[in-house]
Formats: sequence, structure tokens, C-alpha cells
Amino acid sequence: MDLSTATWRKSSHSGGTGGECVELASAPGIIALRDSKNPDGPKLILERNDFAALVAALKH
Repeated sequence: MDLSTATWRKSSHSGGTGGECVELASAPGIIALRDSKNPDGPKLILERNDFAALVAALKH
């Protein structure tokens, strides 16, 4: 999947010191996540329903 034109935003739950930051981008039908310290590194790409399930599981 080509995410070269995606607009990435920092998670509101990321630390304010710039250390452990997760960035998210959305595209039709998916949510992509990456480490802000390594923007050219691997990305986790999830369908929206799977992303919602992941967030729900992490809240518990």
C-alpha cells in the first residue's frame, strides 16, 4: 500500500517529550500506524474494524 501522500498525525496518547510517539494515518478502509522516530520504517496497516477492536482490547 502506498502511503507516500498520507497525512500522519501524532496520537493524542503519545508522550509530549518526543520519545515514544505513535503516528496514525487514515486512507479509505484502513488505519496505518508507525513509530514517529522511524517514519520510513515498518507500518502496521489495519482495516478500520480491526483497528477499533485493537483499541477496545487495549483499553481493557
